[in-house]
Amino acid sequence: MTIAIRPATPNDVPTILRFIRELAAYEREPDAVEATEPMLQAALFGPEPAAEALIAERAAESIGFALFFHTFSTWTGRRGLWLEDLYVTPDARGAGAGAALLRQLASIAIDRDCPRLEWTVLDWNTPAIEFYRAKGALPQDEWTTQRVTGTALRMLAGR
Repeated sequence: MTIAIRPATPNDVPTILRFIRELAAYEREPDAVEATEPMLQAALFGPEPAAEALIAERAAESIGFALFFHTFSTWTGRRGLWLEDLYVTPDARGAGAGAALLRQLASIAIDRDCPRLEWTVLDWNTPAIEFYRAKGALPQDEWTTQRVTGTALRMLAGR
C-alpha cells in the first residue's frame, strides 16, 4: 500500500497527541507527557506557530507523524530543521512510513535552504539508530545535549 505524507491540520491534533503519548510509552516515559490538545493547537496552528508536523497515512489512516521546527546555526549563517519526534505506529513499522517522513523532511530542508536536519535518539534505541544510519545519519558524538528544567531552571533565572 502507498504511504502518503501531508502537512498536519488542526483536525490532526488529537491524533498527534495520541502519537506523542504512544512514543513516550515506547521511550519508557509514559507519564512524562504534559502536552494537551489546546497546547498543541496553539503551538502548531496559533498566530505564531512554534513547530510544524507531518502526518503519514496509509489507506486514509494516520499511521505516523514527524514534528519539527527551525533552528539557527551561527556557523552556517542559516536556519536548519530540528526533528523533535518521529513516530510510526507499531503495526505500520517496516512499511516505509518512517522513510517517507524523513524524505519529506529532507525535501523541506532543501526547499528552505537549510543545510542541516538534526535530531537526537536514545542510545538504547537500536532499531531507530540502525534505521537512521541506513538513511545516512551520522552521530555527533563530540556534542552532548545539555538540559536545564524545573527548580534548576528557576534557580538559573534567579527566581
